[in-house]
Amino acid sequence: MKAVVIGAEGQLGTEICNVYSDVELRRVNHSDLDVRDGACVRTYLGDLRPQVVINTAAMHNLPDCEEDPETAFAVNAIGAKNVAQACSEYGTRFVHVSTDYVFGDNGSQPFVEDDLPNALNIYGTSKLAGEHLVAAHCTDSAIVRTGAIYGSAPCRAKSGKNFVGLMLHLATTRPEVKVKTDEFITPTYTVPLARQIRLIAERGKPGIYHATCNGSCSWYDFAKAIFEETGTEANLLPATNDDFPSAIRRPLYSVLENRRLKEQGIDIMPQWREALTSYIETL
Repeated sequence: MKAVVIGAEGQLGTEICNVYSDVELRRVNHSDLDVRDGACVRTYLGDLRPQVVINTAAMHNLPDCEEDPETAFAVNAIGAKNVAQACSEYGTRFVHVSTDYVFGDNGSQPFVEDDLPNALNIYGTSKLAGEHLVAAHCTDSAIVRTGAIYGSAPCRAKSGKNFVGLMLHLATTRPEVKVKTDEFITPTYTVPLARQIRLIAERGKPGIYHATCNGSCSWYDFAKAIFEETGTEANLLPATNDDFPSAIRRPLYSVLENRRLKEQGIDIMPQWREALTSYIETL
């Protein structure tokens, strides 16, 4: 089998490449291919003719997206469409990674795949547009929504630090660490997520999937667990969104339920605390 991972040097792309180490793999870095250029994408994939393409490339820095929505939509929507069209033409299975930020503040229970999206910012809106374009242009496609990811590879949009690294850094450099108690997510480790994405690529039916670790917590609860798992002494204080004023709207609740994975018997995602323990063991 021949596989292509677009965005191979990213936090998730790196782990996906690792789980495809047993096949002929083309690692496509951001500098190797501009997904905004449809002709270039078509030629690139036409030369390779892979059996599966996994697209993790995205503009996902929230302030950058708000400041430059044209580029955000060009990458997250048109770029996704370009890859989908090429995959459709060459009969290639396409897995496109999307986000929990397609949902807004209209939830208090885990969102399932059929729930109505309500994106609050440019990033979420552009990724939602990408979902629609992928579904419209490639019938053999799986759209995988995930969120709050962390892993060993650097996070390109956050100066290399994931949330775990940031909390450990703040614990040693600040007298107190304030973290939100009113924003709920599911922390998701990239290692099991990458394995899950390969399983979707190989066994999942076309359509939308939610793929996060199981369970949920606030960012404050996540920080507390990080300090407990690492034995770090930190002056952790509860905070709310009011303590971190921002012009960018973020969903207060973006927890996803892996319903389609469970229905198809292919949900292999661990509980979020179990996954955190596994990650801490690698540090």
